[in-house]
Amino acid sequence: MAGAPCPACGTPNAPERNFCRRCAAPLTPTKAAAALPWWRTVWPFRRRARGGSGRLARFLTVLFVVLALCAAGFLLLPAGRHLIEDTRDKLGKAKPVTATGVKASAEVPGHAATASTDGLSNRYWGAPGSGASVTYTFAKSFRLVDVIVTNGASSAPEAYALQGRALRIEMEVTTKDGTVVRRTLNLSDKAGPQTFPTGISDATTIRLTLASPAGLTGKRHLALAEVEFFQRG
Repeated sequence: MAGAPCPACGTPNAPERNFCRRCAAPLTPTKAAAALPWWRTVWPFRRRARGGSGRLARFLTVLFVVLALCAAGFLLLPAGRHLIEDTRDKLGKAKPVTATGVKASAEVPGHAATASTDGLSNRYWGAPGSGASVTYTFAKSFRLVDVIVTNGASSAPEAYALQGRALRIEMEVTTKDGTVVRRTLNLSDKAGPQTFPTGISDATTIRLTLASPAGLTGKRHLALAEVEFFQRG
Protein backbone atom coordinates (compact mmCIF):
# COMPACT_ATOMS: atom_id res chain seq x y z
CA MET A 1 0.00 0.00 0.00
CA ALA A 2 1.39 3.35 -1.04
CA GLY A 3 1.67 6.09 1.54
CA ALA A 4 1.29 9.80 1.16
CA PRO A 5 3.30 11.29 -1.70
CA CYS A 6 6.52 13.13 -0.91
CA PRO A 7 5.72 16.76 0.01
CA ALA A 8 8.84 17.85 -1.89
CA CYS A 9 8.79 15.89 -5.19
CA GLY A 10 5.42 14.06 -5.17
CA THR A 11 6.92 10.52 -5.41
CA PRO A 12 4.75 7.78 -3.78
CA ASN A 13 6.43 6.04 -0.83
CA ALA A 14 5.63 3.08 1.38
CA PRO A 15 3.75 3.99 4.59
CA GLU A 16 6.65 2.83 6.83
CA ARG A 17 9.21 5.11 5.19
CA ASN A 18 10.37 8.26 6.94
CA PHE A 19 12.28 9.75 4.03
CA CYS A 20 11.44 9.95 0.34
CA ARG A 21 13.01 7.11 -1.71
CA ARG A 22 13.78 9.56 -4.48
CA CYS A 23 14.82 12.90 -2.90
CA ALA A 24 15.30 11.89 0.74
CA ALA A 25 13.03 14.67 1.96
CA PRO A 26 11.31 14.00 5.35
CA LEU A 27 7.91 12.42 4.82
CA THR A 28 6.56 13.40 8.28
CA PRO A 29 6.19 17.19 8.39
CA THR A 30 7.12 18.88 11.68
CA LYS A 31 5.13 21.60 13.28
CA ALA A 32 6.48 25.10 12.87
CA ALA A 33 8.01 26.57 15.99
CA ALA A 34 5.68 28.87 17.92
CA ALA A 35 6.35 32.55 17.45
CA LEU A 36 8.37 34.13 20.22
CA PRO A 37 6.61 36.65 22.48
CA TRP A 38 7.72 40.23 21.86
CA TRP A 39 9.94 40.38 24.96
CA ARG A 40 11.88 37.33 23.73
CA THR A 41 12.93 39.28 20.65
CA VAL A 42 15.02 41.71 22.74
CA TRP A 43 18.57 40.83 23.72
CA PRO A 44 19.46 38.92 25.86
CA PHE A 45 16.05 37.20 25.96
CA ARG A 46 15.88 36.50 22.21
CA ARG A 47 18.04 33.38 22.33
CA ARG A 48 16.03 30.17 22.56
CA ALA A 49 16.92 27.81 25.38
CA ARG A 50 18.13 24.46 24.09
CA GLY A 51 17.08 21.67 26.39
CA GLY A 52 17.59 23.91 29.42
CA SER A 53 21.32 24.34 28.69
CA GLY A 54 22.64 27.71 29.90
CA ARG A 55 19.24 28.84 31.15
CA LEU A 56 20.44 29.48 34.71
CA ALA A 57 23.57 31.25 33.50
CA ARG A 58 21.53 33.52 31.24
CA PHE A 59 19.08 34.27 34.03
CA LEU A 60 21.88 35.22 36.41
CA THR A 61 23.51 37.38 33.74
CA VAL A 62 20.28 39.24 33.07
CA LEU A 63 19.65 39.67 36.78
CA PHE A 64 23.15 41.07 37.29
CA VAL A 65 22.75 43.53 34.40
CA VAL A 66 19.38 44.74 35.72
CA LEU A 67 20.70 45.19 39.27
CA ALA A 68 23.81 46.98 38.00
CA LEU A 69 21.70 49.40 35.95
CA CYS A 70 19.42 50.07 38.91
CA ALA A 71 22.38 50.68 41.21
CA ALA A 72 24.06 53.00 38.70
CA GLY A 73 20.86 54.98 38.20
CA PHE A 74 20.35 55.29 41.95
CA LEU A 75 23.88 56.52 42.56
CA LEU A 76 23.49 59.18 39.88
CA LEU A 77 20.59 60.71 41.79
CA PRO A 78 21.36 63.31 44.50
CA ALA A 79 19.47 61.26 47.08
CA GLY A 80 21.59 58.24 46.25
CA ARG A 81 24.83 60.17 46.56
CA HIS A 82 23.76 61.67 49.88
CA LEU A 83 22.86 58.25 51.22
CA ILE A 84 26.26 56.86 50.30
CA GLU A 85 28.08 59.83 51.85
CA ASP A 86 26.01 59.65 55.04
CA THR A 87 26.73 55.93 55.32
CA ARG A 88 30.46 56.60 54.94
CA ASP A 89 30.20 59.27 57.67
CA LYS A 90 28.65 56.79 60.08
CA LEU A 91 31.12 54.02 59.28
CA GLY A 92 34.19 56.25 59.43
CA LYS A 93 35.84 57.80 62.47
CA ALA A 94 35.57 61.59 62.64
CA LYS A 95 38.67 63.61 63.42
CA PRO A 96 38.98 67.29 64.38
CA VAL A 97 39.96 69.90 61.82
CA THR A 98 41.46 73.26 62.84
CA ALA A 99 40.55 76.56 61.23
CA THR A 100 43.45 78.55 59.81
CA GLY A 101 41.60 81.85 60.14
CA VAL A 102 38.99 83.25 62.53
CA LYS A 103 37.31 86.63 61.99
CA ALA A 104 34.31 88.09 63.79
CA SER A 105 31.98 90.88 62.73
CA ALA A 106 32.14 92.23 66.31
CA GLU A 107 33.99 91.40 69.52
CA VAL A 108 33.73 92.49 73.15
CA PRO A 109 37.12 93.76 74.42
CA GLY A 110 39.09 90.97 76.04
CA HIS A 111 37.02 88.23 74.39
CA ALA A 112 38.29 87.77 70.83
CA ALA A 113 36.70 85.31 68.40
CA THR A 114 39.89 83.21 68.41
CA ALA A 115 38.95 82.13 71.95
CA SER A 116 36.18 80.02 70.41
CA THR A 117 38.74 77.66 68.85
CA ASP A 118 41.53 77.63 71.46
CA GLY A 119 40.48 74.31 72.99
CA LEU A 120 39.62 75.94 76.33
CA SER A 121 35.99 76.05 77.39
CA ASN A 122 36.59 78.58 80.19
CA ARG A 123 37.40 81.32 77.65
CA TYR A 124 34.89 82.57 75.12
CA TRP A 125 34.15 84.80 72.18
CA GLY A 126 32.11 87.76 73.40
CA ALA A 127 29.65 89.39 70.98
CA PRO A 128 27.70 92.58 71.75
CA GLY A 129 24.36 91.14 70.65
CA SER A 130 22.25 89.12 68.26
CA GLY A 131 23.33 89.20 64.61
CA ALA A 132 27.05 89.11 65.32
CA SER A 133 28.90 86.51 63.27
CA VAL A 134 32.23 84.72 63.18
CA THR A 135 33.80 83.19 60.06
CA TYR A 136 36.20 80.25 60.11
CA THR A 137 38.42 79.52 57.11
CA PHE A 138 40.34 76.31 56.41
CA ALA A 139 43.50 75.46 54.49
CA LYS A 140 41.76 72.91 52.26
CA SER A 141 38.25 71.66 51.63
CA PHE A 142 36.93 68.76 53.70
CA ARG A 143 33.82 66.73 54.45
CA LEU A 144 32.20 68.45 57.46
CA VAL A 145 30.74 65.59 59.51
CA ASP A 146 29.92 67.19 62.87
CA VAL A 147 29.97 70.53 64.66
CA ILE A 148 30.26 70.62 68.46
CA VAL A 149 29.20 73.84 70.18
CA THR A 150 29.89 74.70 73.82
CA ASN A 151 27.61 77.63 74.49
CA GLY A 152 27.76 80.38 77.10
CA ALA A 153 30.70 81.72 79.11
CA SER A 154 31.94 78.30 80.26
CA SER A 155 31.24 74.58 80.24
CA ALA A 156 31.01 74.75 84.05
CA PRO A 157 27.35 75.07 85.13
CA GLU A 158 28.09 77.71 87.78
CA ALA A 159 29.79 80.00 85.24
CA TYR A 160 27.63 79.18 82.22
CA ALA A 161 24.90 81.72 82.84
CA LEU A 162 27.13 84.64 83.82
CA GLN A 163 26.74 86.02 80.30
CA GLY A 164 24.06 85.85 77.63
CA ARG A 165 23.76 82.90 75.27
CA ALA A 166 22.53 82.46 71.69
CA LEU A 167 19.95 79.69 71.57
CA ARG A 168 20.04 79.58 67.77
CA ILE A 169 23.00 79.73 65.42
CA GLU A 170 22.59 80.18 61.69
CA MET A 171 25.40 78.31 59.96
CA GLU A 172 26.50 79.03 56.39
CA VAL A 173 29.03 76.65 54.83
CA THR A 174 30.68 77.70 51.58
CA THR A 175 32.08 74.84 49.48
CA LYS A 176 35.05 74.95 47.13
CA ASP A 177 32.79 75.53 44.11
CA GLY A 178 31.12 78.54 45.75
CA THR A 179 27.90 76.78 46.80
CA VAL A 180 26.47 78.00 50.12
CA VAL A 181 24.80 75.42 52.37
CA ARG A 182 22.68 76.78 55.23
CA ARG A 183 21.80 74.96 58.45
CA THR A 184 20.13 76.08 61.67
CA LEU A 185 21.65 74.89 64.95
CA ASN A 186 19.10 75.02 67.77
CA LEU A 187 20.89 75.00 71.11
CA SER A 188 19.61 73.89 74.49
CA ASP A 189 20.10 76.46 77.25
CA LYS A 190 22.54 74.35 79.25
CA ALA A 191 26.25 74.06 79.94
CA GLY A 192 28.47 71.62 78.09
CA PRO A 193 29.10 70.56 74.48
CA GLN A 194 26.24 69.96 72.04
CA THR A 195 26.81 67.93 68.87
CA PHE A 196 25.20 68.65 65.48
CA PRO A 197 25.64 66.16 62.59
CA THR A 198 26.09 68.08 59.35
CA GLY A 199 27.28 65.94 56.42
CA ILE A 200 28.45 68.71 54.07
CA SER A 201 31.10 67.97 51.44
CA ASP A 202 33.97 70.22 50.27
CA ALA A 203 33.60 72.83 53.04
CA THR A 204 36.11 75.70 52.85
CA THR A 205 34.60 78.44 55.05
CA ILE A 206 32.01 78.34 57.84
CA ARG A 207 30.15 81.37 59.17
CA LEU A 208 28.14 81.24 62.40
CA THR A 209 25.60 83.98 63.15
CA LEU A 210 24.22 84.30 66.67
CA ALA A 211 20.44 84.56 67.12
CA SER A 212 17.68 84.06 69.71
CA PRO A 213 19.58 85.50 72.70
CA ALA A 214 18.88 84.41 76.28
CA GLY A 215 20.06 86.01 79.51
CA LEU A 216 21.12 89.20 77.73
CA THR A 217 20.27 91.64 80.52
CA GLY A 218 22.03 94.67 81.97
CA LYS A 219 25.62 94.91 80.81
CA ARG A 220 25.85 91.30 79.72
CA HIS A 221 26.93 90.22 76.25
CA LEU A 222 26.61 87.00 74.25
CA ALA A 223 29.22 84.34 74.96
CA LEU A 224 30.30 81.38 72.86
CA ALA A 225 32.85 79.25 74.67
CA GLU A 226 34.01 76.79 72.03
CA VAL A 227 33.25 75.57 68.50
CA GLU A 228 34.79 72.33 67.20
CA PHE A 229 34.67 71.05 63.62
CA PHE A 230 35.11 67.41 62.63
CA GLN A 231 35.93 65.88 59.27
CA ARG A 232 35.65 62.33 57.99
CA GLY A 233 38.65 60.27 59.05
